[in-house]
Amino acid sequence: MQPSTFAKKTKIAFFSTQSYDKTFFENRNADFAFSLHFFESQLNALTVELIQDETVVCVFVNDIVNAQVIESLANKKVKIIALRCAGFNNVDLDAAKKHGIHVCRVPSYSPEAVAEHAMAMILTLNRKTHKAYNRVREQNFSLNGLLGFDLHGKTIGIIGTGNIGKAFAKIAKGFGCKVLAFDVVVDPEMEKDGVIFTNLNSLFQEADIISLHCPLNEKTKHLINENSLSLMKENIMIINTSRGGLIQTSDVIEALKKGKVGYLGIDVYEQEEKLFFKDLSDDIIQDDEIQRLMSFPNVLVTAHQAFFTKEALTQIALTTLGNIETLLHSNKLENKMAFLA
Repeated sequence: MQPSTFAKKTKIAFFSTQSYDKTFFENRNADFAFSLHFFESQLNALTVELIQDETVVCVFVNDIVNAQVIESLANKKVKIIALRCAGFNNVDLDAAKKHGIHVCRVPSYSPEAVAEHAMAMILTLNRKTHKAYNRVREQNFSLNGLLGFDLHGKTIGIIGTGNIGKAFAKIAKGFGCKVLAFDVVVDPEMEKDGVIFTNLNSLFQEADIISLHCPLNEKTKHLINENSLSLMKENIMIINTSRGGLIQTSDVIEALKKGKVGYLGIDVYEQEEKLFFKDLSDDIIQDDEIQRLMSFPNVLVTAHQAFFTKEALTQIALTTLGNIETLLHSNKLENKMAFLA
């Protein structure tokens, strides 16, 4: 691909960047020749002042792109907000439209990466491989406390059957599970593969394991709460690799204390912007809820790691830079799912 004249003149400010972001974006930028400026800081009302003459900002899941920040971006002549992720609940799309700023995202990068991580969390919680690993390293070969269950034949409920939910359903079927699903749109292809679409209450009542793969919005915020938990089986396993706000953390903690929730695996957390992607090993964490969660032996927390594969990062970089290139040329993306405003 020959870099366009637009690209050579375009500067992009990246926020919330890690070393791997820089590596993968610089590698793919050889095809585009944008001028890339990387900031470790989260984008917010204060750090927006780091932008000098960049006309594009590239943001991630925990950047704050509210109306105040967008107004500042408009004043700085920013034309494009490019999300290097699928979710966009952190961006005020109405404010972006008001100021004529285009917003694009990566609707699909590697659904398998997230789906496989969700299954890895299920297997780890069930067969307690993380505990077994630590035991054996200490020369403790006892099996006491490591009892699991056969995944084969269990009922897995999937909430959200987009690309990731569909990929996860295929994995679950491969393990011999009965798969229930809930989504606002029924997928005929999944039905042909044996997935049973049902209503949300029935899914809560029948599933042995519930895996969340839906977006975060007004309808799904705190989808897992005291009321929905009351419908679930005793000892339910809940997996969340989507967005932290889908779970009302305080309600789940109570359900864990009472034994209602037997297993919890979360790769996302409602207050993760203060914690995830940082090394806080020498700090005293002030978040009491995450500390309480991590105190349970049947809770597994990973730090927004589900997307983190070579294939996914390569596709994220390629799609993000391609979106920017297309918007610079035509102000319109052919991939409607990628174009938000």
